[in-house]
Amino acid sequence: MLYSSTSGSGKNLVLLHGWGFNSDLFNNLINTYQDQYRITKIDLPGHGRSIDVAGGIDDWCHEIIKILPENPILLGWSLGGLLAIHIATQIKLSRLILVASTPNFVQNNNWEYGIDADHFKQFSNTLKLNLAKGLKRFVSLQTKDKIQIKSLNQSIDTLPASTIALNQGLAILLNTDLTQQFLALNVEKKIILGAKDTLVPSKIAHWYQQQFIDTTVLNTGHMPFLHSDFRL
Repeated sequence: MLYSSTSGSGKNLVLLHGWGFNSDLFNNLINTYQDQYRITKIDLPGHGRSIDVAGGIDDWCHEIIKILPENPILLGWSLGGLLAIHIATQIKLSRLILVASTPNFVQNNNWEYGIDADHFKQFSNTLKLNLAKGLKRFVSLQTKDKIQIKSLNQSIDTLPASTIALNQGLAILLNTDLTQQFLALNVEKKIILGAKDTLVPSKIAHWYQQQFIDTTVLNTGHMPFLHSDFRL
């Protein structure tokens, strides 16, 4: 069973975090919106307080689905967004919100909105050499709020992801293309991107808008939910 925690009241909103982090990343967001939503945060397999789950994206999403409330709003950040898309192909959602995420993270001949696979591998390998230090530096580039940085750094130190989960997550990011599945989804979608994001190029906003999807680009990096202008 994966770790989850629920607070607040209102329509069900579920939050899925990204690679290497844990659900405490969303604590400020929860504090802001718990009067409007019943919010469930989940630690991904092998991340935070959750045990490892063998396999890949199908196995991870199977475990997540087990603890989802009925017909939720599902918000996924980064890797969590990729998982959210996959989950949306299997169960009914009332809304899908992708934050700094994409149905395909890696560039190829048919997809210009990802990052170069070799550059991505170099980035992840550098992080893995000293994960806590790398994630802290990453956070420091996303926000200047010292209280926020301190809280996130404590969470990184106390709730590290397992090596197995980190490798699984990277494999999912590198090898998953859900573009066609995403386009086929019959669910309300909202996209929130960062103009300075180095992992999900902001030019993907044009592609989302071409699909007539509500898309917002904030003047921030890969963690738009830390920005003062972030709105659900």
